[in-house]
Amino acid sequence: MTTEERELRIQLAAAYRIVDHFGWSELIWTRNTVRVPGPEHHFLINPYGLRFDEVTASNLVKVDLHGNIIGDPVIGDSDKEINPAGFVIHSAIHMARPDVRCVMHTHTTAGMAVAALADGLLPISMYALGYFERVAYHDFEGPSLELDERERLAANLGSKNVLILKTHGLLACGESVAQAFVRLFRLERACQVQLAAQATGAKLAMPSREVCELSGKLSDEFLVAEGDAGYSKKPNPEFAAMVRLMDRKDPSYRL
Repeated sequence: MTTEERELRIQLAAAYRIVDHFGWSELIWTRNTVRVPGPEHHFLINPYGLRFDEVTASNLVKVDLHGNIIGDPVIGDSDKEINPAGFVIHSAIHMARPDVRCVMHTHTTAGMAVAALADGLLPISMYALGYFERVAYHDFEGPSLELDERERLAANLGSKNVLILKTHGLLACGESVAQAFVRLFRLERACQVQLAAQATGAKLAMPSREVCELSGKLSDEFLVAEGDAGYSKKPNPEFAAMVRLMDRKDPSYRL
């Protein structure tokens, strides 16, 4: 295993623990993936059946774009299983978007509630404004077990980095684990704020289109500037802060 893959395993395992910390995990469901370096487009995913607080750097499973587990004689991947639905969704993006290294997907209450709204995410908060005209949508086709759905998933995502899976949940992409996490965190917060505002029954205030466009542009630029596009560079400070918290709570994810 290369030094870079080992570091990516640690970052992804940390992301699983962070998702669990925020209460975004869904028993053993949902998942986060990261593509490892190399021409094969192999990526790491959680082993089927483990809670997110049980995921570690060494028990992550490496798979190819066909769902085959790439066995490692040291780690012992060959006797593990993965979630078929998770493979379909994540492989669709890893196949179509070579610029994306990490994909994170959740089934939170707020995310699924906004995914159930006909109008989707509304530009009514600072977090939501960061995604103005930058949110993609994919209609629900069932539990994502059919391989032919991958083409439609990839087509609907296009060049965007956040996807609301209608009737399903949220998904965020990044050039690094840090970027994907920050995008997901901000998308989740946007959904939470929207639901709280809509629950009041009052008329919603929306900024002008000019302000929405500027906010989206500046948020994108800031995230890219702060993001970690390579494993050896200084990580995004938001992600780094959460990694420090995971180290204090339980550093076993690094094993």
